[in-house]
Amino acid sequence: MAKRANPLLDLSAHPVIAHRGTSGAAPENTLAAFELAERQGADAFELDVRLSADGAPVVMHDPTLERTTDGKGLVRAQSLVDLRTLDAGANFSTDGGATFPFRGLGLQVPTLGEVLWAFPRMSILVEVKEPEAQEAVKRVLVQEEAVDRCVVASEHRETLEAFSEPPFSRAAAAAEISELYWGLVLRRKVPPPRYDLLSVPLRYRGITVPTRRFVAAARGFGCPVHVWTINDAATAQRLWARGVAGVVTDLPSAIRQATS
Repeated sequence: MAKRANPLLDLSAHPVIAHRGTSGAAPENTLAAFELAERQGADAFELDVRLSADGAPVVMHDPTLERTTDGKGLVRAQSLVDLRTLDAGANFSTDGGATFPFRGLGLQVPTLGEVLWAFPRMSILVEVKEPEAQEAVKRVLVQEEAVDRCVVASEHRETLEAFSEPPFSRAAAAAEISELYWGLVLRRKVPPPRYDLLSVPLRYRGITVPTRRFVAAARGFGCPVHVWTINDAATAQRLWARGVAGVVTDLPSAIRQATS
């Protein structure tokens, strides 16, 4: 089987990247949310990884369990077996808590390996939430033969050390994004990047991050810019016209309409 080109790294592509799956319509970071994203035409997933107490890389955004599951306490304090007993759909609601349509349906906290296995052709932006998870993530990407279709991201540069050399691809850390942005503003020379793409917010503290100049500079280095979290087609269209590559969205179907 021929390898599929990774749209996350393609300057000419406009990937629709599902934020924690279709997290606007299904419980985030669950197989149900990823399955829905695939059905809605997402080109890639974004997901978050933390470690369980016994070192398993599990797909969870928060350091604690309360917001998305019926559990309590730290993710890191629970073994994988214990995490398996939690209801990962318990607290999801689209009507302010009047109903919880996924509660009691058996949704579990998945491991990174399970997501890679379940979606063998999907490109994935893997957000590593803690530096201790690097080696476990690296091991799973290699075991699942998923290195070519994944890009590893983190807010902190030290969490990306294990992915700094080929064959791995990594996103810019927050300090590197800031270095490029302010280097352009202050007209300082920006060194060649050690990253492969930039995943940035639309705005940070009231400042628009993906300006035309910022996007053009990144593209000049060969680095696509992906912007989060965009849930309306009109904004996506404006960003694409600006040279942005991908948009990260809670609602892939809404953004897919802008490309059809």
